[in-house]
Parts: sequence; structure tokens; C-alpha cells
Amino acid sequence: MATATVQTVQRTFTTVRKYLALFGAVSAVVLGTVAVMASTGHEATPFMWIRGALLLGIAPLVHRMAARAAAGDHKAFDRVRTLATIMPIAIIGVDLVPGLCPAWYAVLQGLSALALVAVAVLTRTGPLKAAFPSIQG
Repeated sequence: MATATVQTVQRTFTTVRKYLALFGAVSAVVLGTVAVMASTGHEATPFMWIRGALLLGIAPLVHRMAARAAAGDHKAFDRVRTLATIMPIAIIGVDLVPGLCPAWYAVLQGLSALALVAVAVLTRTGPLKAAFPSIQG
């Protein structure tokens, strides 16, 4: 890690991991809500089940990558910042497809995307950008 102090970088990574945990928590709420809706006879399409489970499954993987990045792994850092940039765009873009999912589902998924936007900002600015100067972008 280059110019940023190790303590500042670690504090920022702690914040990144908190946002990733928030992403996972909201994803769990989404999947739980789908389960409740299905059990009470409301709409719960296969799309909602699969996407909810997929995003919940991705959360611990990205969190683990962030932990490796905090230990200085450049590839893990690049993967976290790339995923945190692309995933919110994909999540919101799919939610905007008319008729694909109910509004409540899109709103909850959008909330999870906001946590990823925060991660994208943190990994592209300030101490983390300075700590990994070899990574462009």
C-alpha cells in the first residue's frame, strides 16, 4: 500500500465491509419478503426467487474479496471496485424493465444497490485509490 496511511486505509476498508454487509442484509430482507409473499398467496415469480437468492449468495463472496483487498491483494481490490460499479447499474437497469417485478421488489433491490454505490465511491476515491496506485480507473 502506497501513500495512504495503513490505519486510514484499514478504517476505509472497515466502512467498505459494513456497506457490503448492508448489501447482504438488504438482499436477505428481499428474499425473506419474497418467501412471505409466496406463502401468503401473493405474487412471487421465479425471477424474484432466483435473483434474490443470487444477490444474497454474491454478498459474502464480495465481502470476502474486500477482506483480501484490505490485506493488500490488488486483484481482489480491483474485483471489488469493478463489481461495486457494475452491479448497481445492472440491478437498477433490470428493475426498470416494465412488468418484470413489482414496485416493492424494485425498491428493495434499489436500496441494496445504494450500498454498492457507496462501495464504488469509496474504492475510487481517497485513501483506497491512493493505496492501490497501480490500478487504473
